[in-house]
Amino acid sequence: MRVLVAAASKHGSTAEIAAHIATALRGGLPSGSVVDVAAAAEVTDATSYDALVLGSAVYMGRWLEEARSAAERITSKPPRSVWLFSSGPIGDPPKPAGAPAEVSGIVASVHARDHRVFAGRLDRHRLGLAEKAMVMALHVAVGDFRNWSEIDAWAGEIAAELRQPVAG
Repeated sequence: MRVLVAAASKHGSTAEIAAHIATALRGGLPSGSVVDVAAAAEVTDATSYDALVLGSAVYMGRWLEEARSAAERITSKPPRSVWLFSSGPIGDPPKPAGAPAEVSGIVASVHARDHRVFAGRLDRHRLGLAEKAMVMALHVAVGDFRNWSEIDAWAGEIAAELRQPVAG
């Protein structure tokens, strides 16, 4: 079994989620399975993989261009199984709630089995000047709101589904 976990990440938080998912999958898949991790911009062809987990940070309610482009590149030949995730809501409870606007179209185009939205992290030290100004003006919550047990549980669901025999 070969699985690719790829993500578009602006400040590293979403890449950390992708790496965490990959680690969890390695522990949940049969011996000999290969789980690779890549930046979404590097995903040009996923046909050599049995499954793809593709994620993106969400800014201004949208996936990053690198993730949207990766999804577009695999649309004509997606792997057998595709899962999608978004990272970005912050606060407690995380806001904004709900999936980014274009994700339903991406889910349909790559025939994704599931899409999850995970809370993100906002670290002022990693932001550019314009981003810092926006965070201050909007009084945005700062901190790490990622729920690692929720991410682990989802990776476990993916691993369980991949362990099932392929029909036909």
